[in-house]
Amino acid sequence: MWKCPRCGRQFKKTGQSHYCGEKPKNVDEYIASCDEHMRTLLQEVRQAIREAIPDAEETISWSMPTYRRRKTNLIHFAAARNHIGIYPGSEAAEAFSDRVQAYSHDKGTIRIPAAEPLPLALIHDIAVWCGEHSEN
Repeated sequence: MWKCPRCGRQFKKTGQSHYCGEKPKNVDEYIASCDEHMRTLLQEVRQAIREAIPDAEETISWSMPTYRRRKTNLIHFAAARNHIGIYPGSEAAEAFSDRVQAYSHDKGTIRIPAAEPLPLALIHDIAVWCGEHSEN
């Protein structure tokens, strides 16, 4: 077991990526807690999703920025050590499987390296798909 020296939580995987400290109350707090480079990337992802599904409520769920409609989560995103995670769910990831091949992906997760340019058009299109295919 590995214990985070910062927050004291224990994990099976050494160096496990996680959110330390008090959970963020809103997306602004979440983004502000990240380093400068990651903040810039997160703001760009946030903007792409907001433009794609402007009627979605912005909230925090599972300690990460989440967009939902009538209590149904549509899409999440989060910062990790070396990438931005986009979490649209397995059906959306499957629908875009041809366009996410360049990125590490599995089971509804798409990992975009923080050192590469963000595929904002792809993120936008995935968010639109999530908004159109939600159960609401």
